[in-house]
Amino acid sequence: MCDYSLGGLPNRLATEGDELALYRFRTGSLGLASVSELPERTPMGRGFVGFCKYLLDQLREQPQVCAVCIPPGAQLSVSGIPADLQRKLNVSENERVVFVQTSECAFAYRDAIQFSNGKEVLLQKLRPGIRMKVRSLGGNIEDTELIPSEVAYT
Repeated sequence: MCDYSLGGLPNRLATEGDELALYRFRTGSLGLASVSELPERTPMGRGFVGFCKYLLDQLREQPQVCAVCIPPGAQLSVSGIPADLQRKLNVSENERVVFVQTSECAFAYRDAIQFSNGKEVLLQKLRPGIRMKVRSLGGNIEDTELIPSEVAYT
C-alpha cells in the first residue's frame, strides 16, 4: 500500500484512472503522488553554490504532497522508464505492470512493481518523475496473473 516511510505523510488510496508520478517526499523516500499535486521543478543553479541554493530552496519551499497508496495486485501502466533501467530490466520505455509488496516486514521498503517478464523492482530503486497510471485496483493479488518473481535491481 504505502511503505512505512510514508506513514507520517498525508495519504489516500488510489482510484482507477489516477495519473501518478514517482516523487521524493520530504522523508527522503520515493512514493507515488498525483501528477496534479506535484510542485513545479526549480532549475538547479551552476556550480557548488548553485547546487547548495537549490537544495535549500527545495527544503524551504516543499509543499505537503499527498502520498497515493496502491493495493497489491493493482494494474498500472508505467511510462518514461529511463534507457539504462530498460536495459537492466529488459523492458521497454512504456510497460504494464502489477503492483506488489516484496515482504510483510515492518519498517522495510516493500512496495514494488512486477513486469510481464517476471522481474520485480522496488519503487526505491526507480527514479523520480517516472509516470504511472492506475488501470485497475485489482482487488486481490490472487486474482492477478503473476509470473514467478525474479527480483531485479533491488
